[in-house]
Amino acid sequence: MHVWSVANQKGGVGKTTTVVTVAGLLAEVGYRVLLVDLDPHGSLTSYFGYDPDELEHSVYDLFATKHKINREGVERLLLKSSHDRIDLIPASTAMATLERKAIGEEGMGLQVAKALAQVRDSYDYVLIDSPPVLGVLMVNALAACQHLLVPVQTEFLALKGLERMVRTISMINRARSKSKKLSFTIIPTFYDRRTQASVSSLRELHNKYPNEISNAVIPVDTKFRNASIRGLVPSVMDSSSRGVHSYARLLRSLLERQKQEVL
Repeated sequence: MHVWSVANQKGGVGKTTTVVTVAGLLAEVGYRVLLVDLDPHGSLTSYFGYDPDELEHSVYDLFATKHKINREGVERLLLKSSHDRIDLIPASTAMATLERKAIGEEGMGLQVAKALAQVRDSYDYVLIDSPPVLGVLMVNALAACQHLLVPVQTEFLALKGLERMVRTISMINRARSKSKKLSFTIIPTFYDRRTQASVSSLRELHNKYPNEISNAVIPVDTKFRNASIRGLVPSVMDSSSRGVHSYARLLRSLLERQKQEVL
């Protein structure tokens, strides 16, 4: 089972769109995919028609049970998505209280990793949607994954948010052994080649992060919004859209990287 987290310490950069689009493309070629919504705002949960304010069970349960995580408890959290090969562990608004409750609690950064271990034989890929805040939920996302996807809107303020995220990754890697360093891929999003802001921001990303930036650049595409309105993964809504083609290119490079790491 491969676990990819999607994170950035700035909101509105395309994290949820990245999660649902990559998940849809994986599912379309036959993989079983689990999505985990770690953002208390619950955008990923809402995408598939669930109300984070009304759910009886959510990611919050993993922290309420502390060290008593078992397969039955994790399976109780699973919800169906609009795609038959994609399941969801949803978020709830109660998760907003976790930062305060986690103070002084040991082992709270590994709860999601422990939960995923219980269902590792049920899924080929897990994609985790992280909150834009460095805290216990993002720490769980980073601890659980083998690779990190960092969407970055191609505009100046988003580049500043990326700098914070890169510092966080560096801090985490200093505490890890060489064989367990967290690798990451930067994904330029909301690209509009007609604007100087997008063009100059993309150039700066290539200059500062030549080894981490993806060659797949995600354009502004209204088809993403249309898909979210209907609760469909974008590749099902319109497989020919520019945005889906760009994410397909990203996925091919990620799978190739994964293959090379195994060799």
